[in-house]
Amino acid sequence: MRVGDECNGLRPEPPNSPGPHRITPTQSHLKTENHNVSQHTTDPAPGASGQRAGEPPTAALDLAEEFLDRTTPLSRIRNVLHRYPAISPAIVLVVAVIVFGLLNDRFLDPANLSLITQQVAVVGTLAVAQTLIILTAGIDLSVGAVMVLSSMVMAQTTVQLGVPAMIGLFLGLVVGLAAGAFNGFLVTRLKLPPFIVTLGTLSIFVALTLLYSGGATVRGGEMPELLTAMGATFNIGGVNFTVGVLMMLLLYVVVALILSKTAWGRHVYAVGDDPEAARLAGISVNRVLMSVYLAAGAILALGAWIQIGRTNAASPNAGAELNLDSITAVVIGGTSLFGGRGTVWGTLLGALIVGVFRNGLSLAGLDVLWQTFAVGVLIIVAVSVDQWIRKVRK
Repeated sequence: MRVGDECNGLRPEPPNSPGPHRITPTQSHLKTENHNVSQHTTDPAPGASGQRAGEPPTAALDLAEEFLDRTTPLSRIRNVLHRYPAISPAIVLVVAVIVFGLLNDRFLDPANLSLITQQVAVVGTLAVAQTLIILTAGIDLSVGAVMVLSSMVMAQTTVQLGVPAMIGLFLGLVVGLAAGAFNGFLVTRLKLPPFIVTLGTLSIFVALTLLYSGGATVRGGEMPELLTAMGATFNIGGVNFTVGVLMMLLLYVVVALILSKTAWGRHVYAVGDDPEAARLAGISVNRVLMSVYLAAGAILALGAWIQIGRTNAASPNAGAELNLDSITAVVIGGTSLFGGRGTVWGTLLGALIVGVFRNGLSLAGLDVLWQTFAVGVLIIVAVSVDQWIRKVRK
């Protein structure tokens, strides 16, 4: 401070004071840094989001691509099929009935329609069990073998051992449950792939059937009436239906209600869609899988009873094509082989398609080998369509 400043009314500055208009070097440095930080915060660098300057944002590109993808006709069709998986098999069934009806007048004859429904009763029942397993992202190649083994136990115990028919049915149910429990144990405890497990048990159950029955067929006349009761017929609109067909439809109603209205049904879908996410959500994945295989075994025992009524016999050589037909019915019906998506009503439509194709090709005079060939083509086409539908953006 100069000597004349005090006389002009200015107070002396305290020691070490920078003065009202002075900025120390430290303060200047801090202000400069704060200004730079705020500038970086409000104005990000062009490459901060991982893109070059002048390019549109990646998120905007993704949204635009998704919007354009959803507005194309094929994408809209795919979205509808993803939301309602039973639409495509319904269309295929209607087209197949029209085509085969035009090719052969006997196809729409009431007697032929009755035959189709009786054939579908067995395949459709086994397809319900197959649907439950495929919904969990598994597959069962032994459904036909389990059904035949159960049917032979029902017939042999009542005919050779003389046990009451109700006991014979119960023993057949026990065999179905035991087979399902065995498959479930190998899948849940030993962590083996369902495909490998059921491929192995297919041979085991076939061998057990031949060993138990001695390769002999038990005819319906030798069995109690209760065992052949599923073959009894009743007429509706000129078409004869069997009690087995009615039992199959009742099974579909029950299973559909269980899958859509119960916690167990939701757990089945959750395990098939993402087992790890289901586990993190508190679902016991192994328990759900075991219960699914047990339920499938019980349904296969019911299928054995329906099979006895339809053929009026129990043969160890029956149902050679049922494994393939059940898988075909499920896949054509819109159930994804990867699990987590599908309905039993779609499976019923798929079973009807299989029955219509086999019957229509038979009336056309094609050999059984070509019928099997056609079913194989249906499987490939159905899986290809399923893969295409799975690409839908969620």
